[in-house]
Amino acid sequence: MPKPLLPALALLAAGLVQAQAQAQIDIRPVPAQPRASTLPAHWQHGVFMEIFVRGYQDSDGDGIGDLRGLTRRLDYLQKLGISGLWLMPITASSDHDHGYATTDYRGIEPQYGTLADFDELVREAHRRGIAIVMDYVINHASWQFPPFQHAVTDRTSPWRSWFVWNPEPGPGWDIWGKYPWYDAAQKPWTWTGEWKDLPPITPGAPDIFFGTFGPHMPDFNLRNPAVVQYHEDSLRFWLNRGLDGYRLDAVPHLIENSAKDWNDQPESRALTKHFQDLIKSYPGRYVVCEATAEPIAYGNPDLCGGAFAFNQNYELMKAAKGDAEAVQRVAGYYRSMSPTMATFLHNHDIFTGQRVWDQLHGDEARYRLAAASYLLLPGTPFVYYGEEIGQAGIDGKDPRDDAPLRSPMSWTPSNQGPGGFSTGPAPFRPLSLNRSRHNAESQQREPGSLFNFYRELIALRRASPALTLGRYEADHVEGQVWRFERVHGDERVLIAINYGDAPAAIDVPAGAQTLHPKNTRATHGRTTLPPLSLRVYRLATR
Repeated sequence: MPKPLLPALALLAAGLVQAQAQAQIDIRPVPAQPRASTLPAHWQHGVFMEIFVRGYQDSDGDGIGDLRGLTRRLDYLQKLGISGLWLMPITASSDHDHGYATTDYRGIEPQYGTLADFDELVREAHRRGIAIVMDYVINHASWQFPPFQHAVTDRTSPWRSWFVWNPEPGPGWDIWGKYPWYDAAQKPWTWTGEWKDLPPITPGAPDIFFGTFGPHMPDFNLRNPAVVQYHEDSLRFWLNRGLDGYRLDAVPHLIENSAKDWNDQPESRALTKHFQDLIKSYPGRYVVCEATAEPIAYGNPDLCGGAFAFNQNYELMKAAKGDAEAVQRVAGYYRSMSPTMATFLHNHDIFTGQRVWDQLHGDEARYRLAAASYLLLPGTPFVYYGEEIGQAGIDGKDPRDDAPLRSPMSWTPSNQGPGGFSTGPAPFRPLSLNRSRHNAESQQREPGSLFNFYRELIALRRASPALTLGRYEADHVEGQVWRFERVHGDERVLIAINYGDAPAAIDVPAGAQTLHPKNTRATHGRTTLPPLSLRVYRLATR
């Protein structure tokens, strides 16, 4: 995409400078200050963890996780072997929960701390070789975002053009079962029911605006060069502070052309590439996009350069449950998958699935197979916080509720007081019900725990160029057994997974060395693979 048109910006500049003070928003230009990354080589291909800061560690007893608390837990993450952290939104928001309703793109959510706390987190993470990647919400802001408030109250405001208005949007619009146009005069953001049940708008009303995700999060007008410039400067604001990259939220929704052509438009793709180029103009930075409909396309370097492998996560979980057809689909996906894809079992959104513990009903043997099915494969694996200890979700109000996925991290059996999530009287959300055994303290002490299994596989990946960077070759699926090789240079690693309840036989080449399970001597030739088991071998150089 070309640079924003300077004449268009100049026309807005005078009004915006005056409006800046009124809107309490920083729109000052941010010059680029690119510096080389100090992180280890290939950190982008290590294992990441997605962290909901609110639910990770409370440092001040208010029952809410914060940046200082996260900094306190960096040693734990280093011990696990994590190479990078994806932080769900940490900028100021009106929802004071998930953080995607942004009110200040250059300020920290007050409940999480300060910019100084952020700077300290980045310094301490880098000292341990851990990258920090932030969620960034380009498509929309909060209804409480000061420019939107000014645009609603003053139709002549220079902020008006920052959002999408249309008095006659017409029929035919349907985004996930709802009509995405709202009348600001009705204050629809105060509606407490389902968005689809809002009273209909009156065609011709002057204050009808567009919101892909609802009236509480109005879409930016990304055809406006001033809006693009604002995001460019805000992205640089954090990169200049040492940030290592971004997860770009909802990028297929940046531009809508009509009721029919609203999703994943060419203009949205052009903007996504433009923002990727800006971020990667800083050496060694990383970009990954949320693009649920066409993730493989967005993983291409010509578009986003990284994308989450949506839908593959469902197949990974089905395979772990022993579904032979899913095992075939998983194996087939990796044959054509770009190494820029980001793999995962689930994330913070309930549509991706419940926590792994809940999906597998506490079956730890199958849990381990699910983990191996992405930690030892190409791409960048993203572990969801608490996944490594088998943390269960909490009860939700209905099946669409994301809260069960976003409870406090289980640190100790009680998870309260010193060493627990919070020293305060009440955490912001109920604690996980399986915390008595599935907590970080107990799991680290238990040699055969899920934590130590994750730690071992991550260590294998970090120590092996074939597992970190290698090609996926020589795969074969027979029933519920999947074997494949990872190859880089002269190193070849053979992985075999038996998802079935019965033993199976595999051929192990002469000279193979067992990498997993530890302290196991390799049996060459026709070898028995126990039920629900994983074997990893380093093969002799050809």
